[in-house]
Amino acid sequence: MSIADNKKAFHDYFIEERFEAGLVLEGWEVKAIRAGRTQLKEAYVVLKGEEVYVIGMHVSPLPTASTHIKPDPTRSRKLLLHANEISKLIGLVERAGYTLVPLNLHYTRGRIKLEIGLAKGKKQFDKRETEKKRDWEREKARLMRDRV
Repeated sequence: MSIADNKKAFHDYFIEERFEAGLVLEGWEVKAIRAGRTQLKEAYVVLKGEEVYVIGMHVSPLPTASTHIKPDPTRSRKLLLHANEISKLIGLVERAGYTLVPLNLHYTRGRIKLEIGLAKGKKQFDKRETEKKRDWEREKARLMRDRV
């Protein structure tokens, strides 16, 4: 079940491969995410050494958050991946010119997971081509529906 999607990522990038990663979260973040108070639009994924972090993922704290902590809505959150996945990502990002983008936040067996994509950036003409193709599919579906 999806919590939040990053539609902008599909507009700006060609997604080559997908990985599912766990997140290191605090208690107030889990409660806020379960309440649907999260946004992935400005988020991006970086590699720091042998670790993977998501930066810019906004989680709005609930008004009933604990009084003894100061919630930081956009803090860097560590992603949990297998070592062989991390080494594969490091090789592709550093040598092959790929980018890591967060695609969606979802539940897997009660746990909150982040799906990240290995992506290549789209040029402006690629974006226009995708939009034309989407419009044509929509028009084709409308014509078929009107015909029947």
